[in-house]
Amino acid sequence: MKFMFRNLVVAGFLAALQACSGGAPVEAVQVTKPPTVQDYTGPAAANADIQAFKVSLWENIKASNRCGGCHNATGQSPRFARSDDVNLAYQEATALANLTQPELSRFVTKVSGGHNCWLQAASACGDTMTVWIRGWAGAVSGGKGKQISLQAPPSIDVGSAKTFPASSALFASTVQPLLKQYCSRCHASNAGTPQSPYFAGTGTDQASIDAAYAAARSKINLDNPSQSRFVLRLRNEFHNCWSDCAANSAALEAKIVEFANGIPLTQVDPQLVVSKALSLYQGTVAAGGNRVETNIVAQWEFKTGMGTIAYDTSGVEPALNLNFSGDVTWVGGWGIKVGPTGKAQGSTAASKKLSDLIKPTGEYTVEAWMAPGNVVQEDAFAVSYSGGTTARNFTIAQRAYQYQVFGRASTTDANGGPALLTNDKDRDAQASLQHVVLTFDPVNGRKLYVNGTFTGDVDTKKGGSLADWDDSFAFLVGNETSTDRQWQGVARFVAIHNRALSATQVKQNFDAGVGERYFMLFNVSNLVNLPQSYMMLEASQLDSYAYQFTKPTFVNLDPAATIPSIALKGIRIGVNGAESRVGQAYIPLNATISASNYTPADGQRLSNVGTIIGLEKGPEFDQFFLTFEQIASNTHAVVEPTPTPPAAGPDAPASSDVGLKVFNEINATMSQVTGVPATDTNVKATFDRVSQQLPTVEDINTFLASHQVGIAQLAIEYCNALAEDNTLRSAFWPAVNFGGTANAQRSQLIDPIVTRALGSGVGSQPDASAVTTELNDLITRLSSCTTNCGPAADRTKTIAKAACAAVIGSGTTLLQ
Repeated sequence: MKFMFRNLVVAGFLAALQACSGGAPVEAVQVTKPPTVQDYTGPAAANADIQAFKVSLWENIKASNRCGGCHNATGQSPRFARSDDVNLAYQEATALANLTQPELSRFVTKVSGGHNCWLQAASACGDTMTVWIRGWAGAVSGGKGKQISLQAPPSIDVGSAKTFPASSALFASTVQPLLKQYCSRCHASNAGTPQSPYFAGTGTDQASIDAAYAAARSKINLDNPSQSRFVLRLRNEFHNCWSDCAANSAALEAKIVEFANGIPLTQVDPQLVVSKALSLYQGTVAAGGNRVETNIVAQWEFKTGMGTIAYDTSGVEPALNLNFSGDVTWVGGWGIKVGPTGKAQGSTAASKKLSDLIKPTGEYTVEAWMAPGNVVQEDAFAVSYSGGTTARNFTIAQRAYQYQVFGRASTTDANGGPALLTNDKDRDAQASLQHVVLTFDPVNGRKLYVNGTFTGDVDTKKGGSLADWDDSFAFLVGNETSTDRQWQGVARFVAIHNRALSATQVKQNFDAGVGERYFMLFNVSNLVNLPQSYMMLEASQLDSYAYQFTKPTFVNLDPAATIPSIALKGIRIGVNGAESRVGQAYIPLNATISASNYTPADGQRLSNVGTIIGLEKGPEFDQFFLTFEQIASNTHAVVEPTPTPPAAGPDAPASSDVGLKVFNEINATMSQVTGVPATDTNVKATFDRVSQQLPTVEDINTFLASHQVGIAQLAIEYCNALAEDNTLRSAFWPAVNFGGTANAQRSQLIDPIVTRALGSGVGSQPDASAVTTELNDLITRLSSCTTNCGPAADRTKTIAKAACAAVIGSGTTLLQ
């Protein structure tokens, strides 16, 4: 990414508008489409800039329930939403718009503050307004797109601060009792309807208390207890008060004050060589810079952080907002976490815009930043525009380590099949944050990209027409409309384009990144004797418990600056007055900043290594700084303490000589032993149902009773398929007459099972005679029947199934 230090260019976030002044804020009312406004009959736009304003912004705000209700031709000044003359509206609007930084426009700051917001979340109105202004600015600048300009942060000296103690003892004696008493009905892992975060756990053991403490820290403001999230939820949002909200919030605030008063101030070590300080939010917003978004028709950034709606902030009406159901929760750093039973779904009426806007172009792109929760889920539909399990327009699904995409066209069936499946050996799907992009065009058909790279899997159907797309489907994230294709994981960004992105554009959007990321510029001008000098790190809130820092880079915001030779050694990250105890990945750094290695556009990158620093007070209040062993002529000798060797303890138990087969190996083994293909309809359905219940690691000490239940179900289905198929049954038991009794054909039934399951030359297998004895006993018990025994053939078949399942569901096939 290129940093433009000289000129400001279009940046990227949203806010709100100038509307009626005076009086109480207008109550937010959610609408999906602006009301119909009489066709414009005034003078034509006088120039291209006014036309860009008209198309991108004015058309969206002139309605009577937007800005046009007040700022019209006869209403309140400024009259930027007047519908009689767009040229006069433009003259009023220019003073309120910042085309170089749309997010700083007066339009944006007003609606972001709640003024005349038309949605339930003011931030979503601000985001949408920014998109409209960015569209105006992009048209004026020739469509350069959203880029990022570094901004000098405030100069703040590192001061003394309070930090959360490592021990949870003080928390347990002050704040925790109230949380446990009044919040554990929901915010405990063992609650009837558990809701994360679990800060109100009822456990009394140390591990449970520590877990509650870790979850509660981001909700506590040590410097200003009255602004703690716990207090605000009761006092301002009236959330689950147990009696009187004012009294309840005061009681909890008093406990937080008691907790904070028990924590001493952390004084900064005067011997440290330190940079200036800043919080995460004082950095320059980094996410989404230079993204390709010209043809976006729907977009979800998951920034709201509260409520049960994810807002479509594409600015393209009608807004396709997604309503949460089941287990869907917000995660820090912008995103939602989808758990069992969870999904986020739009209405069919709003979803119709996807069909309306994509069918005319005949091509599309589905772009998602997501982190699968595991790599064993199958038939897990992450992003879908569909109407059930048998009909859809498109879907991106996960199948263990593979991604599977469906896309309806004239060359496929109504379900978008045959599906395009990534190569199993590539293991494209991983339980980590990934940029997954599906493109479709009439020539190439479906193409899938993961982390900016084409997977290489070719669509055999090669495109076609989208004319038969169904506009009655719903768009959703995390499941199917029928709620039986559960995907679990975290979604951080989803966008739909009505053009197919090129490979270069996909890579560009991958490089732009996602989520709440900032360029944090730590001022070191006084240390290197060069004005406007900064040590920059890219930072983000990784989750609700930690921050991620990466790419330390020396930059100077003066493009004409002459960079001297600067020695640099041993960087550490400090938070709230003290160096972090963990996560110091830049201690080994030893480099020299020089004019030959520095460029005004990129600065001088010092490392590509990333690191994790624990969250203490939360992103708004945690204050970060850097320390140096050497920077220029400033030095601080650091003597690392000699670690205390751990006390000698008893030897760990010896590792087992045998291990478990994992889920896919168990499935393959049962298929090989029985001869039943794993693709058999009933077998596959059973495996899909129990796969997450099967072992995932080879350590035999992890084997659980639940594993055995799933294994038994799969073994029974394999043996049922074997016994019910005449061809397979004859090949497996060639000497058995299934019209006769099992009692008279014991060896003919048992020997093939033992031979196939135990194999030969395997030293750790059970003794064949012992297995035979057990099967003989089983046949004896199952053959004991005096009345209502049914036909001999049916009974023999049942006994064969039982004997088969008893062996292939046992250690004979599970151990390796």
